[in-house]
Amino acid sequence: MARIAALAPEQVPAESKQTLDMFTKNIGFTPNMMAAFAQSPIAFNAWATLLGSLSKALDVKTRDSIGLAVSEVNGCNYCLTVHSFTAEHMARLPADDIILARKGHASDPKRDAAVQFAQKVIETRGQIGDGDLKAVRDAGYTDANIIEIVALVAMYSLTNFFNNVFDPDRDFPLVAPAGSI
Repeated sequence: MARIAALAPEQVPAESKQTLDMFTKNIGFTPNMMAAFAQSPIAFNAWATLLGSLSKALDVKTRDSIGLAVSEVNGCNYCLTVHSFTAEHMARLPADDIILARKGHASDPKRDAAVQFAQKVIETRGQIGDGDLKAVRDAGYTDANIIEIVALVAMYSLTNFFNNVFDPDRDFPLVAPAGSI
């Protein structure tokens, strides 16, 4: 049961309205998480700016795979439903790759290194070992790319924490619980 109300369009603070309207136009509807998050123009617009900037990082399959891995570790069912849907319909990831990503892996070796690294970053709160850094570099990621992976982990964690705290109503198809994949 949601612990925060998704705002109706007329309730959205003026400072959040333009950003929320942009998402609504691009997605085709207003996700409940965004309609709730918009209650804080400062936090909502900061997140939207970060999301927009990081949408240029790496490739969409890698970004969505990282989102799935991080959301699985953080136990965010809302984000798992969103990322499973977008991974399938926008990134064109097959169902097997979505499951792999939730387990911290990918079928593509380079993407696998990024997803494993992202999972390690979130599991250890950034306290990774030299070998973890070497593995992602050896897979072909530059230091700039690795910074982007860390930033993606942080961005996805922000929405995971928001959704875990407030539990907005889900507006994407449910996914299987972690124990059953």
